[in-house]
Amino acid sequence: MAERSASPRIAVEERLFSLVLALLATEQGLTKTEVLSTVQGYRQKFVVGGDNTSLERQFERDKDDIRELGIPLETIEAPESSGNNQLLRYLIPKGAYDLPADITFSSAEIAMLSLAATVWRQGSLSGESQRAILKLRSLGIESTEPVIGYAPRVRTRENAFDPLRTALDRHQVVTFVYVKPGGSAPRLRTVHPLALVQYRGRWHLSAYDEGVKDRRTFLLSRIVGVVKVKNRTFEAPAETGLAERALEELDALWQANVARVRVAPGSDAEARLGKRGTRVDADADEPTIELHYTDVDLLADELAGYGPEAEAVSPERLRAGVIARHRRTLEAHARLNDGADTDAVADGSAGDSSTSDAGSARPIGGRHGS
Repeated sequence: MAERSASPRIAVEERLFSLVLALLATEQGLTKTEVLSTVQGYRQKFVVGGDNTSLERQFERDKDDIRELGIPLETIEAPESSGNNQLLRYLIPKGAYDLPADITFSSAEIAMLSLAATVWRQGSLSGESQRAILKLRSLGIESTEPVIGYAPRVRTRENAFDPLRTALDRHQVVTFVYVKPGGSAPRLRTVHPLALVQYRGRWHLSAYDEGVKDRRTFLLSRIVGVVKVKNRTFEAPAETGLAERALEELDALWQANVARVRVAPGSDAEARLGKRGTRVDADADEPTIELHYTDVDLLADELAGYGPEAEAVSPERLRAGVIARHRRTLEAHARLNDGADTDAVADGSAGDSSTSDAGSARPIGGRHGS
């Protein structure tokens, strides 16, 4: 029997975009089988009548990623097939995805949008997307062509991605400087790249670390500087499913880590965090939201950005991290104010304004320090 040729690599963002196109292009939605057998990035691995369990897990993760981007992906259950997950239909309502009708742009804004558009591909479907639409039509699924004429070229990956991908393909050893979660001093790592995976919108590298003589997972956004690809190669492990294993470990970590965040009612923090987490004490004056996470420091960065709208309740490391970030912000503002006062004195224009500013200053997220 002739061997099946290897499928070309499909970038994750291309697969996600193709999925969005397909779910926008139909009004009645697509079943899981229709998605996996027709959409670019899935169909290359789909086995008719075979085991597609791994591909189905990938689809579930992609749905989560799309929803985290704020895209309204909906699930429809047919009344006659209640409880049958294989017959669920998925779609993105065009009305919920479009810009509101009352939003308009000035000539200057249009000029800026046109300039930004130069980083996008030509405003028409690729050959693969055209074939996907034709295949959907062959299934008797009508598409609305005006909603599918965009193909973004904007990069969403860290700079470390391309050299790591090259080293992964060629089994080359790499070195990079990495900041460990909770650590302050970056360390040089020498690793054998084993898999690159995207989990909940962030890229991770699974690799064998020569320093600890064990496998580790690295968040690409924590890599400092340039990834150096060495001339030295390593023997690829005989083990298969390394990417799936890395994703399963990340998912287990995400499930195990739970944070509680108190949010101001009606705030941006409540709206954004509420979509990702589970509301507890919803009837309280300040509702509390439970969130899962993989990196406590990244979550602390995010929560600190909400200022007084979000208070980290637990775990203690998260709470301490948010408080530390607020204190650094206050210290930075204090230094700026001190510099402004010094300049004013030098100019002979110092007055009572500094006193009034200090008297009206309100710490950001002050309740964290209580």
